[in-house]
Amino acid sequence: MSEFPNGNHDRQGFQIFFEHWILEQNKHLQDLISASKLHKRSKTNTTLAAESTQTGETLVPDNPHLRPLINGVILHYEKYHQAKARYAKQDAVVMLTPPWTSALENAFMWIGGWRPSMAFQLLYSKSGLQLEDQPLSFIQGLSIGDLGDLSPRQLVQIDNLQERTIREERKITEKMAKHQETVADQSMVQLSHLVTEFMRNEVEEGRSTGGGGLEERVGSVLELKKKGLERILLKADDLRLRTLKAILDVFTPIQAVHFLIAAAELQLRFHDWGKKDANQHVTGGGN
Repeated sequence: MSEFPNGNHDRQGFQIFFEHWILEQNKHLQDLISASKLHKRSKTNTTLAAESTQTGETLVPDNPHLRPLINGVILHYEKYHQAKARYAKQDAVVMLTPPWTSALENAFMWIGGWRPSMAFQLLYSKSGLQLEDQPLSFIQGLSIGDLGDLSPRQLVQIDNLQERTIREERKITEKMAKHQETVADQSMVQLSHLVTEFMRNEVEEGRSTGGGGLEERVGSVLELKKKGLERILLKADDLRLRTLKAILDVFTPIQAVHFLIAAAELQLRFHDWGKKDANQHVTGGGN
């Protein structure tokens, strides 16, 4: 599949790209699930714990095919962000409230996508669930190798990464807030007054006077606002992708597989639920 169908930068073009991307995301999910099950079956029954390193961490043998699979999923995310960046140059506003995602999804978006700090909430949720699934192994001190088996060093790395991510996230949030406030800056207030007066005069005179260049001025000012949105959107997307890569670097290959499974499951199911919710509002008249 091409990264952007026919190089088409209109809304329909990106929507087609997104729909193909979602289909590929589901395929990657199935591959990840298969790999995790194969990894589990490949473990011997004699011991679930591998030899420990000098740091006291437990090593779990990983299937050599896991790393290429993980890299393929990362590449899949990179392609999405590359296509999104190209399209944002044409219409950043649409990328902030995309029509190819549901109203429910958009309501939980942060600057056109998922909030980077949410990756850590996802990790802690999945880690806790997997830890609950293996109480006997935990009590016996056996290594399972999934997200319920994070080492002390990994937890410290994740905590440090979370702090850095939250700081960057807040800076971008503040940039967006300041940019949103520019809608009420002097240029906008002056233009809104001039255009209102022009419209009132046209009504009184009963004829069109051509606008006196106001339309061009409005277009120029709004273009600057949209360019500002584009820059902030790109910063947000950059943080999203860097956060994903950084958090995966902390994990062993099989832990990365489990995290990517949880991320894909959440994204795909929330996308499905959003579409279902929208359809129910349409068929039920919004009740």
